[in-house]
Amino acid sequence: MSDLLDTLWSAPTAFRSDLFAGQVALVCGGGSGIGRATALLLARLGASVAITGRTQDKLDRVVEYARARGAKMHGFAAQLREHEQVLALYERLEAEVGVADLVINSAGGQFPQNAIDMSPKGWNAVISNNLNNTWFVMQRAAQRWRDLGRGGSIVNVIVVLERGMPGVAHTQAARAGIVGAMRTVAVEWAPLGIRVNAVAPGLTESEGLDVYPPEAAAEFALANPQRRMGRTMEIAESCVFLSSPSASFITGETLTVDGGGKLWGELWLSGRPAWYGGA
Repeated sequence: MSDLLDTLWSAPTAFRSDLFAGQVALVCGGGSGIGRATALLLARLGASVAITGRTQDKLDRVVEYARARGAKMHGFAAQLREHEQVLALYERLEAEVGVADLVINSAGGQFPQNAIDMSPKGWNAVISNNLNNTWFVMQRAAQRWRDLGRGGSIVNVIVVLERGMPGVAHTQAARAGIVGAMRTVAVEWAPLGIRVNAVAPGLTESEGLDVYPPEAAAEFALANPQRRMGRTMEIAESCVFLSSPSASFITGETLTVDGGGKLWGELWLSGRPAWYGGA
């Protein structure tokens, strides 16, 4: 873990070191993967960062690492699909860190399964973990900014939606719902000075990939014309850009970061069916 955190902390960045000085950032899903990379990058750029996730131990490891390097970071465990816990999270954030200036929604998860076999319980769990939690976090941020008479920025980390993603129909549906809501509130919330955008990563290196079967993982290099997976820092840079002053005239947009995967490639997250040349 230390080697991974060292790699993230020392990765080159296009942004100046004080870009977010004096600002508060809330990063949901900040204990692992893309959220962790984004939280560390924001901390390097001067923000006071609060990360949240379901497991306090995972958050503490990231917080301790960042604080040891002089960064300002806090970890608050919460189950974001529970509305009351989202409200409590914002109360704690404001009491211990301050009002968020920007929010990164990178929390969520899914499991691979053919759509025809998904149970109602499995479907609802992924919808709740990916759509409902994102909405609760977005809405509460907007409510606080409205009440305080100030604007803010929200960036939602989703998936590429321009093509199907066999094996994870539930998460495709949830993330499409996020985009639909985002496009609507980008208009509704513009008078409040609130920007809402999304980053759509292609297949990205992360510890979460171990949920996919080996036969699927063996083909991951075929997912895009660059024939490699993305790196979490590449996605983090995109999230930071959309949160920065450079993106002040961008709202309601989805930035796809997938190595050209939406143009060419094959991604079978539950394994390639025999019909398409599989075993």
